[in-house]
Amino acid sequence: MAETAELAPGLKGLTSDWGSDQRAFKNVPWGKAMMWIFLLSDTFIFSCFLVSYMTVRMSTTVEWPNPSEVFALQVFGVDVPLLLIAIMTFILITSSGTMAMAVKFGYEKNKKATFWLIMVTALFGAMFVGMQAFEWTKLIIDGVRPWGNPMGAPQFGSVFFMVTGFHGTHVSIGVIFLVIIAVKVRRGRFDDETPGFMTGRKGRYEIVETMGLYWHFVDLVWVFIFAFFYLW
Repeated sequence: MAETAELAPGLKGLTSDWGSDQRAFKNVPWGKAMMWIFLLSDTFIFSCFLVSYMTVRMSTTVEWPNPSEVFALQVFGVDVPLLLIAIMTFILITSSGTMAMAVKFGYEKNKKATFWLIMVTALFGAMFVGMQAFEWTKLIIDGVRPWGNPMGAPQFGSVFFMVTGFHGTHVSIGVIFLVIIAVKVRRGRFDDETPGFMTGRKGRYEIVETMGLYWHFVDLVWVFIFAFFYLW
């Protein structure tokens, strides 16, 4: 029976244990581990943005625009508050469900179901970006700019365009990568391990789960943006 080495007490023992232990990340794909690290760093960035928004919102002496009025959508001559935003949120949350199902069928090696679910997820993402572009266009027509805002506090435009634009960029990049992965799934690239961009181990669909982590993160961030910008 092998003897267990005694660990030094305190922080030194903890760092020594983690530094020498090969079991912590054993059999974990590097792509998945790196995605978690990326998402952690991205969490800090979005947190800084949202904290900055709260700081500006609470410190400004000029009245902040009413979200129910600014983001209202006119339907048959009637202004419906937050209608477009509600649809965008529903679409993005639904896409998390289709992405989770894609991961499930990917590990079951059901190429057809995985392909179509990833494509549906990408379609939902593209619809979200399109609606966001419509929302931006409407605000710009109404006179909102990063440096000014006729509806109230001038900081509204700069903070709104920065945060939603940064999130929209994440969604757009995600849509592109989803389409790439879907095409690879359909062509069987994960079954024969054909060398190329974003190809994992033979017979494994780990990249689908890795992309799923990214997509769920983007959806989660939107929940916070929705609460801060549209409900506050």
